[in-house]
Amino acid sequence: MSQVILLSLTASLNPTLVAATTVMLLLPSPTKLMLGYLLGAYMTSITLGLVIVFSLSNSSASNTTENTISPAVDIGLGTIALAAAFALYTGRAERLRERRRERKAAKPDKGPPRWQRELSKGSARTTFIVGALLTLPGASYLAGLDEIHKLKYSTTTTVLLVIGFNLVMLWLLEVPLALFLVAPDWTPRAIGRAKLWVSRHAHTFAIKGFTAVGALLFIKGLIGLVG
Repeated sequence: MSQVILLSLTASLNPTLVAATTVMLLLPSPTKLMLGYLLGAYMTSITLGLVIVFSLSNSSASNTTENTISPAVDIGLGTIALAAAFALYTGRAERLRERRRERKAAKPDKGPPRWQRELSKGSARTTFIVGALLTLPGASYLAGLDEIHKLKYSTTTTVLLVIGFNLVMLWLLEVPLALFLVAPDWTPRAIGRAKLWVSRHAHTFAIKGFTAVGALLFIKGLIGLVG
């Protein structure tokens, strides 16, 4: 279960979701827009999650394959996380971003992506569609579903776990939405301060976070292979 929670938090670190939330916070009626996006995201992620979990085979051949693949996936994800931590620590990630900015500056400005332009129109119906289209399963999401499947709980419990996984995965949108509903005047200022604090400390936290997650996944994968 701890692995499921960890993967749901990892899956929540979605740059597209952060960008979409930021855009909606700056538009009129952000509560309505974020609610539309969240409902669309729920529709896609929960539906796909349930389909994937219940379509996994329970055959002995599948279980044998899982015993080999799952540790390999853990080792692969752990290696990627450790590589990301190393790149951030050595400054290579920043140099890559700088080169991308230079190449982008040399090209004609095409403006923001289409999904951002659609969000800027300020329609809850539009944000619902954008949320449904952009909330597609990533590596951490699929790994989390595999862990839920291996728990072998009852159908009802499995459904609740998939829903809970998605609730945690989308907290970056749910928390601002809840704050706007409770304290609409205070929330924009608080979010502004939080973004400033994160911009100052994000580099250090990212290095520590990727290192911790990568080491845990790598060790878990090695134990799975040896066991």
